[in-house]
Amino acid sequence: MPPTARILLVDDHEDTLYALESALAPLGHLLGRATSGDEALKQLLRGNVGLLLLDVHMPGMGGLDVVRHMRRLEQTRHVPVVLLTGFARDRRLGAAAYRLGVADLVTTPVDPWALRTKVRHLYDAHQRRLALEAEIRALRARLDDRGTPPARPAPSRPHAHVPPAQPPGAHTAELEEDRT
Repeated sequence: MPPTARILLVDDHEDTLYALESALAPLGHLLGRATSGDEALKQLLRGNVGLLLLDVHMPGMGGLDVVRHMRRLEQTRHVPVVLLTGFARDRRLGAAAYRLGVADLVTTPVDPWALRTKVRHLYDAHQRRLALEAEIRALRARLDDRGTPPARPAPSRPHAHVPPAQPPGAHTAELEEDRT
């Protein structure tokens, strides 16, 4: 995924989307928006989403349903998700969210600085992960192009006895005399 991956903001309230955009604008990332779970899934499937901020309670498909669908698809399985809820934290909601692999559950209204910090960390970590996966694929392709498996080093034998090296021309007796 290129570094131009969007942060997708999903909420059924325009004022909340505006507040999230205002809070995250200083990060300098592209921001996308969706007003429903269905719309969010469509945008996720189009690709180029690096992080999802998702309202838990929306008409139709709610946040947890969106995450369930995401986790079933290879293309969206690893996109980090921060769930937003306007209600007090509920242990059952938290347990369900974390079981689905949600990165965090945040109560709104949010502290803009704290949200930016979380989003920056999660977005950057996801981008590093994608870069490493791309590098692994490229290395595997190079190995496949060579047509031969990489040579494996001989296993080390840590307990094997290796005699000490002797200088050229030295005899064991001469070395014994030098020690005394």
